[in-house]
Amino acid sequence: MRKLWHLRAGVAVSLALAVLASVWSLAQISLLPPGLTPRKLEMATASTHVVVDTPQSALLDLRQSTYSFEGLRNVMASATVRADIARRAHVPVELIQVAAPRTPEQPRAVVGSADDHHTTDILKSNDQYRLSIQANPTVPVLDIYAQTPTAKTAEDLANAAVDELRGYLGGLASSEKTPAGDQIRLVQLGRAKGAVINPRTEWQVAFLAFLVTFGVCCATVLFLARLRAGWKLATLSEQTTAG
Repeated sequence: MRKLWHLRAGVAVSLALAVLASVWSLAQISLLPPGLTPRKLEMATASTHVVVDTPQSALLDLRQSTYSFEGLRNVMASATVRADIARRAHVPVELIQVAAPRTPEQPRAVVGSADDHHTTDILKSNDQYRLSIQANPTVPVLDIYAQTPTAKTAEDLANAAVDELRGYLGGLASSEKTPAGDQIRLVQLGRAKGAVINPRTEWQVAFLAFLVTFGVCCATVLFLARLRAGWKLATLSEQTTAG
């Protein structure tokens, strides 16, 4: 601390860089044109559950498995239904990632789903919209989980998934002229409720970025000061030897 007190210029530069790093952790900085774009650091989630009622009344016969329904297999991960979900939830379709359930008949991920990973995924921010559909192995129930930047959009995305799946099945039954008594029904067990899972995370990230940057910069200032002092001593030693 005593050495840093004598290196006030370097400490001032370190402080400025730490503040800049703190701001950068909260917002993207653009020079042309000048501006700040807030980063999406918070994450919210919402969930809902859907009973799949078959003509054989799965509500009464819980021995039926969700895996046995061919028409529901990875429907939400298909491009058409995913686009409909995005439109109903007011979310750009390219931001939505869907992880469909794995079944014995469909052991691999559907192309375009959230299971398609790339090396650039680590650079993505939390400004993403994810849907995860899990099939209960013992009862005909689909568990739908949504993750978005806000609680409201998480609710909208989870509910839109149920509504669009119901609409898809209704359209399919209508096009195939399936009698009403033979159609699959979806019974949603309450609308989805969203909640933020990492509140006030932006201030924690900003504080951590400030501390790390300030510490590294101060250490660099001390290192450069010692290096400069060593050069001076070496120069004086050479001059004394030469004299």
